[in-house]
Amino acid sequence: MTLGLVAALAGLALLDSTSIGTLFIPIWLMLTPGRLKPGRFAVYLGTITVFYFAVGMLIVLGATKLVGHLDNPVAYWVQLVIGVALFAVSFRFDSKKKTDTGKWQNRLGGSTPALAGVALLAGVVELATMLPYLGAIGMMSAADLRPAEIGLLLAGYCLVMIVPALVLLGARLALGTRLDPVLTRISTWFAEKGASATGWVLGIAGFLVARDAVARLFFL
Repeated sequence: MTLGLVAALAGLALLDSTSIGTLFIPIWLMLTPGRLKPGRFAVYLGTITVFYFAVGMLIVLGATKLVGHLDNPVAYWVQLVIGVALFAVSFRFDSKKKTDTGKWQNRLGGSTPALAGVALLAGVVELATMLPYLGAIGMMSAADLRPAEIGLLLAGYCLVMIVPALVLLGARLALGTRLDPVLTRISTWFAEKGASATGWVLGIAGFLVARDAVARLFFL
């Protein structure tokens, strides 16, 4: 485990923290009419964090077994291709396309089990689009890490993903409804610029994944 790998994973985790499931649904929860209930956030964020960790472990352990049958340079070349592909895909996101937030907001006023269901639904829907997460898994699989190290890094990754939501929650509890105009502006911005933001996230993630592969292929 190197400092460069940890830094790259932290950067990817922060990128993933700006997704609908990890940031904007929590913001909509804060904007739900009525008294703010931290317990609902614990249910939602706990559910989505455990979901991503469990799915990540399943994927990374399977990928590690696959990589074990390949020469390391081959795995790094595959990682480089993935990084370049992420960067290329980022240009396909339309900056004028608006995100449909209504389908998520309509589900937030239900019971606690329903809220956990929203978290699982958000996780399932986003798995196919959370390419920074898959890129991070590829980096961990290609590195020479013990299972315990992989589990520790993956747990840290999933926790970093919810840090911005927790920071906003703390600010909302401290400032009350005075923070609502800021949260509303963030929500409105995401609804209008969500596709463009996703493109930037994928582009940066592709650069980080490709940079790690290049470093391992030619400089390490």
